[in-house]
Amino acid sequence: MSTETYRDAWGIPHLRASSVLDLARAQGRVTALDRAWQLEVERHRAQGTSASFLGADALSWDVLARRARIEDTARRCFAALERRDPATAEWVRAYAAGVDEGLPRGARRAPEFSRTGLVPGRWEPWTPLGVWLATHILFAGFPAKLWREQATRHLGPDAVGLFATDGPGTAGSNGWLVSGSRTATGHALIAGDPHRFIEDPGVYQQIRLSCPEFDVVGLAVPGVPGIAHFGHTGTVAWAITHAMADYQDLYRERLRRTGAGIQALGPDGRWHRVERHTEKVEIAGEPPIEIELIETPRGPVIAGGPEGLEAGLSPEPSPMPSPKPSYDPHVPGDESRTSGPGGGGVPAEAEALALRYPPRVTEDLGFSALLPLLRARTVADLDQALHLWAEPVNVVQAADTAGGTLHRVAGRVPVRSRANRLHPVPAWLPGHAWQGTHETPYADPEPADGIAVMANQRGLAAPLGVEFAPPHRADRIRDLLDARRTWTADAMPAIHTDTHLASAAPLLDHLAALDRLTPEADRLRERLLAWNRRMDADSTDAALYAAVRGAVVRRLAAHPVFAPLTEPPAYPEVLLPWLALVPRIGYALEHLLRAEELYGIDRPAAVRAALEEVAAAPPSGTWSDTHRLAPWRAVPGEPYDEPGLAGDHDCVLCTSAVPGVTDRAPRGPAARYVWDLADRDNSRWVVPFGADGVPGSPHHRDQLALWRKGELAPVITDWTLLTLLERTEETR
Repeated sequence: MSTETYRDAWGIPHLRASSVLDLARAQGRVTALDRAWQLEVERHRAQGTSASFLGADALSWDVLARRARIEDTARRCFAALERRDPATAEWVRAYAAGVDEGLPRGARRAPEFSRTGLVPGRWEPWTPLGVWLATHILFAGFPAKLWREQATRHLGPDAVGLFATDGPGTAGSNGWLVSGSRTATGHALIAGDPHRFIEDPGVYQQIRLSCPEFDVVGLAVPGVPGIAHFGHTGTVAWAITHAMADYQDLYRERLRRTGAGIQALGPDGRWHRVERHTEKVEIAGEPPIEIELIETPRGPVIAGGPEGLEAGLSPEPSPMPSPKPSYDPHVPGDESRTSGPGGGGVPAEAEALALRYPPRVTEDLGFSALLPLLRARTVADLDQALHLWAEPVNVVQAADTAGGTLHRVAGRVPVRSRANRLHPVPAWLPGHAWQGTHETPYADPEPADGIAVMANQRGLAAPLGVEFAPPHRADRIRDLLDARRTWTADAMPAIHTDTHLASAAPLLDHLAALDRLTPEADRLRERLLAWNRRMDADSTDAALYAAVRGAVVRRLAAHPVFAPLTEPPAYPEVLLPWLALVPRIGYALEHLLRAEELYGIDRPAAVRAALEEVAAAPPSGTWSDTHRLAPWRAVPGEPYDEPGLAGDHDCVLCTSAVPGVTDRAPRGPAARYVWDLADRDNSRWVVPFGADGVPGSPHHRDQLALWRKGELAPVITDWTLLTLLERTEETR
């Protein structure tokens, strides 16, 4: 049994092994070599222990991870995987073992370990499941339910539609499928770019996995075996975007503390004992804190407690009880009658929020789909594998060399009332229980005119969600594809990098209607009305538009009607981005400007004042002077002095800033790809930085210039063109 590690000119690992298990072990080992720091950060984030070396800035996340029971859920899901699918469980175990083997060597390469004092720890078999869950726990945007509740309370139910956006960053993903009838080769092309917070190292890892059972290139998630989201097996290729489905619920809980523990008021009008224990959270440079973890029959309590939303933290540590509850919350005698929802002496202001999410209920994270994806040869194989997919809920596009295509939703969504999707629901009232979860086999059997586009817009998944991305990106991609009859892989980057901003229209319409302006403002208005609406990097007009847009957003946000939304309730800090008023107005600006009426706000006056403000002190540079990459890094590193970016949050080139707050872009394409079904070696890809996560290494940032310019690196699968760096004899 042996494995071989090859690298291409970009340092991308190509792994060849004699068995599936040896390959998984090799994937874990090479990922630890390249991404040791990233892996350990993600492991600690899944455990809720990252503040122990990152400091107080990571505390809010750690508390959420503990309260949401991420690690415990991963353990349960892995135990269930061992029962239901022992072969996949063994494969995941092999990957974790490989990470353990590679971490010491990888940690010696990564300077962050010595800077923080972090010592690599052990990867348990369930750790990859924890990393997957921690990466996606906020992906479905359940905190948006808190925003919708606040907006409805203060502005009325119409606010839900007015402020509908795609989460706090309004970025999503692009993907498009061009069938063989529309390509020069007669075989399909699949292309796109997932939009996420840009991280350094990146959230996607270019890799090739080869063994006698399969040979797949694609984008892996570091810390998770296989290739889940974007892959090409040689005969079938697939890609995903987020479906925007709603599959997590928040319940408002009424809790009370008794001599025997804590009780929650259920929909049957009775008080039921709940699970409860405490844990200590370590913080680098500060005393640890103790948190109380509570789980009701609905799910883990992520905010508040019997004393209200402020409950749950203590600055001083205390003796730690066993983390395992010492009682069964459902045994007779642990419940009592109450006179009603307001009974039992519960203070009216006391409340807590419980999160119900599918893996906690079903003990299934969908890992049984991962090996069948790698083994797929046709879209029928891929379709069958996706029946096992759980979360996140995705729209999948696929094509094979026989001419087959697939466009479907994959994942599981709970069956429950419409109210659950919109806002937190009262746990003590009937009608909000889940009626099970079901697979989401929404599919489009044949792309219209040989083209299918997915960009988080309303589409296949419309029955499953509440808020979707505006249609601009999807419409623009389709228009670009329709502009020519025959496509090649070489032509696809022109779509990746398109900068047309359709969402500028409402603001420009308001500008066109203004009169009696100062000469400076009138000249600025005429310039913007003549602008080509492209957010090009070297465009001074784009910079002027962004300045006026930001000024309008700030003026609207300052209106007294929105004052109640500037101070959200005492929710955990990690959830507050979903409740921030200025970004909400910035991302919903086109809706707010087009609405027939906006709470009595004089919008023409706000636009006029913003235009005059910018005309009096216009930006002197181009859009790229202020529109720069702002990646997330666990600890600060060398500064980014790369040239600025083109694009904007509603462009196909979705480099998402925060209108009204900053032009810097924390979100954008976390990778780009073109999968060619005629010849896999004619495929290409790129990530924002590089294959190696070690600062200063040759392949740490060698793809950044390509990524910024919209260029792609070739996918090379000819072993003779790769460099063999290591051959390992595996022992198991």
